[in-house]
Amino acid sequence: MKKIIALVTLITIITTATAQKKDGIGLVLSGGGALGYAHIGALQALEEHGIYPTHIAGTSMGAIIGALYAQGIAPLKILDLVTERKMYKISHLITYNHVGELGLSSHDAVKKIFTELIPHNSFDSLKLHFYACVSNIDNGTYKIVGSGNQLKEYVAASAAIPGIFEVEIIDGVHYIDGGALNNFPAQAIHNQCRVLIGVDVTPYLENRPFKRTRDVVIQSIRAALHQNSLKGRELCDFLIESAAIQKYNEANFNNYREIYQYGYKAMNYYINTHPEMVKRCKKQ
Repeated sequence: MKKIIALVTLITIITTATAQKKDGIGLVLSGGGALGYAHIGALQALEEHGIYPTHIAGTSMGAIIGALYAQGIAPLKILDLVTERKMYKISHLITYNHVGELGLSSHDAVKKIFTELIPHNSFDSLKLHFYACVSNIDNGTYKIVGSGNQLKEYVAASAAIPGIFEVEIIDGVHYIDGGALNNFPAQAIHNQCRVLIGVDVTPYLENRPFKRTRDVVIQSIRAALHQNSLKGRELCDFLIESAAIQKYNEANFNNYREIYQYGYKAMNYYINTHPEMVKRCKKQ
């Protein structure tokens, strides 16, 4: 009898712990350069429908937007920051290094913004659970970070496009853009959330016409991003794709307001055609 009671107690504890563990509402934000401004619009649409994520995982631009939101900065305020800080101008995002550095530009612009807006520089002090994905080029694996006092360093690393931004060295390890190995890091939070929503701003466009060498290079990079995003996409309960990629590209920072609208409209359309998402998110 004692063994039965002990077994029932153990099962109850495990069941309760599992339920508590998967109680969050998760949001995964892909990388995508300027296309990532669509994430701001998607967040605004979610809030307008009463959906407030508790857990966020992001790569590259998704990590930048995700960290700001996790700090408690409202979507429209983030959009205002893009305007006020001129984050739509390449000259304000890239600070060219001297020859010999491990990248053409430093991370000074991003780090300065984070120093001002998130002075505690701690994952653990954010208002929401937040995880950033980075690529370790010393051992060839991706790493998902969600704790510690090196927030701006890991966010900068997550957006360190190789060849453009310098390699971010943290504790002696060389990190580059998380999108190189995992552009859709749902793995970070799927076990903690009862509902997992994903926003992919770089969905793969098949059978694109190739007119220039650049077209081949871009499509090759996007194919790699698509491949390393498949697992994360499969883990999502609801997956929203921004159509901005059909008109704009990763470098069109000047079109941030138009790209924002693509994210806003995509999320609104998805919610209107999938009302069960709102019901599941609001279910206690």
